[in-house]
Amino acid sequence: MKVLVVYGSTRDDGNTETLTERVVEGLDCTRVYLRNTRVEAIQDRRHDPEGFRPVDDDHYALTQQLLAHDVVVFATPLYWYGMSGPMKDYFDRWSQALRDARFDFRNGIKGKKAYVVVTGGGQEARLTGLPLIQQFQLIFAFAGMEFVAYLIGAGGKPGQILEDERAMLEAAWLNRTLKQMNNA
Repeated sequence: MKVLVVYGSTRDDGNTETLTERVVEGLDCTRVYLRNTRVEAIQDRRHDPEGFRPVDDDHYALTQQLLAHDVVVFATPLYWYGMSGPMKDYFDRWSQALRDARFDFRNGIKGKKAYVVVTGGGQEARLTGLPLIQQFQLIFAFAGMEFVAYLIGAGGKPGQILEDERAMLEAAWLNRTLKQMNNA
């Protein structure tokens, strides 16, 4: 089982990264930090006669990485009740990947297992983060991916996620689940 972790946070070693690292602790996985890549915002050309034009950025390489893995963990802080800007740009560009003749994106992502880790400030994040979870659910359903589980943790200031005992327990449970799946 090949695991890819896509980090959407713009902060190094923030709460999202800390919680997600608990989820994938001890697993051999590939980590992508969108803050260290260049993914241009989409120029929607779905309905133009010539279609999308090539973009000189990292999205093609990121798509190749996505297609090469069986399990994907998407990790993002809760920014204004949604995913981070880098994560949103990454997903928006899936529209272009769906029409890219260099790979069969639709069939390539179908059946992949998806997990989501979200952190937001305050205990209310478990409630205010639910619309974002629904957005991920809809994205995965459209893509034909299996949405296995999600985790929402409470933490605003750096390191605060470590005080969220519930999130830490859920992260440990997800970690055990992934390890069992890896050993199956």
